[in-house]
Amino acid sequence: MKLDEPKQTDRLRGVIDLALRSVPDLRRNAETVEPVAPGRSVSLLRRARERLDWRRLPIIRQPATKPKNIIAGVLKHFGIFVLLPTALAALYFYAFASDQYIATAQFAIRGNVEPMDESPGGNFSGLIQKHNSQDSFIVRDFIRSQPLVSAVEDSLKVSKLFSRPEADFWERYNTNQPIEELVLYWRKHVQTRIEVISGIITLNVRAFTPQDALAIAQAVVTRSETLVNEISRRAQADMLVHAEADAARAQDRLRKAHLALQTFRNRWGIIDPIKSAETTLTTIGTLRKDRYKAESDLVVLRASALDEKSRSIQNLVLLIAALDQQIKKLTDQLTTDGATDVDPGNNITRALLEYEGLQIERTIATKLNESANLMVDRARIASGKQQIFLATFVEPSLPVDSLYPMRGHATMVVFFCCLVIWSSIAMIIAGVNDQRL
Repeated sequence: MKLDEPKQTDRLRGVIDLALRSVPDLRRNAETVEPVAPGRSVSLLRRARERLDWRRLPIIRQPATKPKNIIAGVLKHFGIFVLLPTALAALYFYAFASDQYIATAQFAIRGNVEPMDESPGGNFSGLIQKHNSQDSFIVRDFIRSQPLVSAVEDSLKVSKLFSRPEADFWERYNTNQPIEELVLYWRKHVQTRIEVISGIITLNVRAFTPQDALAIAQAVVTRSETLVNEISRRAQADMLVHAEADAARAQDRLRKAHLALQTFRNRWGIIDPIKSAETTLTTIGTLRKDRYKAESDLVVLRASALDEKSRSIQNLVLLIAALDQQIKKLTDQLTTDGATDVDPGNNITRALLEYEGLQIERTIATKLNESANLMVDRARIASGKQQIFLATFVEPSLPVDSLYPMRGHATMVVFFCCLVIWSSIAMIIAGVNDQRL
């Protein structure tokens, strides 16, 4: 290639200029390099001469003397990065990994209480309800919690069960670790699953012997049932306390209503204002009949041309006046309209209004008291029953065959993971090499 060639690219021209400027320095550096000892191998000497050749242009990579065998390189890297890890994983799973046995149990949280919507106190019907789906999630979280792990550790020494000699070095639990590490190990070997639609809880316990898996599963079911019973007892106690408190308030309201009615009677001096008003109305009606009769007699006497100053006419006039006065007095007792001399605070109308209000209050208090007493009776009956209980329909049984680890599945997972990682890295490296000059 000549320097004055007109079709050279700018980049190649710059490289050649840089090489020409570097030739004296490269020649001087090559002359000062110590010769290779004769005892070294021929290949080492050849590589050293190639690297110290001052005629090489910088940056430009020399073509390989021999074409690379791409298939051999791919197979070599495939064996190192894919087949070797897969072989090591298979060696562990088939030669060292210990068998683990799974004990399974299935149960559900149920309720046996009928809702009391038909009760007179509709506001209290929410005190007794059927099973809520939250109870299943409460039990699920309790099985994964540290209090349960601590309780099972105290009763079964589960840390020793997980550190048996049968366990391999990778899966064996270290008993010197704190309780938090035991909880994390527990969550890997004791798993729960909830079917959202039915609320069924499936419990799977993995251990290194069938007896250990069965013992741990039975302990978990027993502790879960204890938790559910405790929740039921708390609900019963809370229900009874609320019912008794409502009954006490209703009784206090009824007592105050009776006291207010007694105070009214003492202040007014009337046992029953309604009956007193009825008696007054009856008296007014009788007086009006007498007045009508007296007016009729007076009309008859006046029609007979009797003198107005006669004794008979005067007596009838005085009788009518007396009857009017009595009727007005009794009417003023019933109403304040037209009352002048009568104390408006002592009329029967006000007494009736106050008495009717007290009667309504007493009626309401009586109904509330009856409803509250009914609720107390129902709450006491319900408190004697278990409102929420754990129904185990698949009891944990002794496993016969080990279902874990799934050696073939785990080996294939390791193979495909290594294959994906190696392929990704190879593609990245190939892309980088393609961008080099």
